[in-house]
Amino acid sequence: MSVNKIFSYLICLFTIGVIILSANAEFFKDVVFVLAGPDRLVPIYRVQTDEKKIAISFDAAWGADKTERLLEILKKYNVKTTFFLVKMWMDKYPDMTKLIAQEGHEIGNHSATHPRMGSLSKQQIIEEIKSTHDKIKELTGQDCKLFRPPFGDYSNTLIETAEELGYYVIQWDVDSLDWKDLSASAIYSRVVNQVKPGSIVLFHNNGKNTPEAVDIILKELTGRGYQIVPVSELLLKGDYYVDKNTGEMRRK
Repeated sequence: MSVNKIFSYLICLFTIGVIILSANAEFFKDVVFVLAGPDRLVPIYRVQTDEKKIAISFDAAWGADKTERLLEILKKYNVKTTFFLVKMWMDKYPDMTKLIAQEGHEIGNHSATHPRMGSLSKQQIIEEIKSTHDKIKELTGQDCKLFRPPFGDYSNTLIETAEELGYYVIQWDVDSLDWKDLSASAIYSRVVNQVKPGSIVLFHNNGKNTPEAVDIILKELTGRGYQIVPVSELLLKGDYYVDKNTGEMRRK
């Protein structure tokens, strides 16, 4: 066999591999943890449960135009959720922060300045978390215990430091991708096709079509018998561990 033919075969195999990976992106997203080393810590992506119970969450870093409408929709379905707020967002929208809490929703810590937490030093991490914690306490009275790193970016130092400060580090296993301005129907399809008991769903408070999508998603999921709770109510009590291959919080 000539060198040119061998090279052509290799190119074909590579192309086929890329196609397979692209077609199964959602699957490989779930197994990416396998690549982590044995000492690698992982946040909580979902929770082990036999109940039809999930949490939906909203990250708020920029803008608030859609937030009041979201709160109306959540009230319509009598659903309480978790809003992960950035300190600089709360500085700009203190009244909206208070309203979210007054409506009975849980407030989570989403950092002070929305940096990539995985590259920060321990002291920088402490400052990001503590200053935001204090702001949440000042505006809402809530003693926050949930931290979501911006961009989902984390490190062992982040997880260890957050836990030392009394925090759970929370990610998600269902990403609505609402920040990409997907249509409401596209967001709906992504969420309802991926959600399962113990899921944590990620939305953003100011996505272009997030309110419309959340409305039809809540109608569907409550119709399926799902109970939707704040993240802290989904978490396991007592001894647990986080599976390094899946990010699932499990009972010991």
